[in-house]
Amino acid sequence: MALSLLGLFSCKAGYTNLDPDGFAEKVEAYPPVCLVDVRTPEEYSEGHIKGAANFDWYDSLFVDNISVAYEKSTPLYVYCRSGKRASEASAALSKAGYEVYNLKGGFIAWTETGKPVTKYEVERFGTASGAPVDITLVKHGSLEISYDGLSIQVDPVAEHGKSTDYATEFPKADVILITHEHGDHLEDATIATLTGENTVLLLNQTSRDKIGRGEAIGNGEKRILCDGKIQVEAVPAYNTTPGRERFHPKGNGNGYVLTIDGLVIYIAGDTEDIPEMADLKDIDVAFLPVNQPYTMTVEQCVAAAKAFKPKVLIPYHFSQTDITPLPGLLPGIDVRLRDLR
Repeated sequence: MALSLLGLFSCKAGYTNLDPDGFAEKVEAYPPVCLVDVRTPEEYSEGHIKGAANFDWYDSLFVDNISVAYEKSTPLYVYCRSGKRASEASAALSKAGYEVYNLKGGFIAWTETGKPVTKYEVERFGTASGAPVDITLVKHGSLEISYDGLSIQVDPVAEHGKSTDYATEFPKADVILITHEHGDHLEDATIATLTGENTVLLLNQTSRDKIGRGEAIGNGEKRILCDGKIQVEAVPAYNTTPGRERFHPKGNGNGYVLTIDGLVIYIAGDTEDIPEMADLKDIDVAFLPVNQPYTMTVEQCVAAAKAFKPKVLIPYHFSQTDITPLPGLLPGIDVRLRDLR
């Protein structure tokens, strides 16, 4: 969609100012633009524009950090609280060789015009027809996937690690997927909060036995949901290392493969690098747990990713495990390290 003329303002400093409407036209489209929040981490954590990466303007290595993250050919969309820091940052980035667009009036102007914000990192992907699919990285093993007005919640838990107010931060779910019965994946009260009149709850049999509702789905079973818009397949998730089988026994828990208009998302659940992963095909986005001794070591995560070669890998459920070596160990795979603690 072309920017409205009212949304665009030239700037002698070498970058372009956009009003909130013009800025929104770009950041809410697909493919996603590179959105840079130059406020402090504390400000960012209190709320930010969906899809924004945080690079603190007050960091002496600000431009260097941007240069590592983005090629000079990548247009950058920049904002701060009210506009001052972002103007300075935009000028510096423009001088460094970037094409830069600055949100006029900053985050304050964005919120005053009723534009949406989030407390979470959000990854945006496109389906076969180019429609956007947003995956909100809530925390630990909890994710939310939104597509075409639908909301899919995976292992929603309110209080693990950091508090999440599902009642106000997310809509009622169309689908809730539970991988297994451990407390950091199954929380009855949160499921109740997210359940609406037509919510479909799919979970492994042990979780179904524990909370007494929902539809049990086992490894290898598939469901077509939401008038055919979403296909869900339950796949194995279990431990293999001697002594760890008690954590996640074979045949109990589920991973899930979701197919949404040709986009294939694999959410592994709690598992090690099991042989069945070699059967996974054409995975666009994979979430693999790296939380030894309960799930995978870094080395096991590398082996798993090499077995089925996802286009994008997002490690999750990693707690205090150091996952920083993963990108260097998986050339050819887009490994995205995000803060899910």
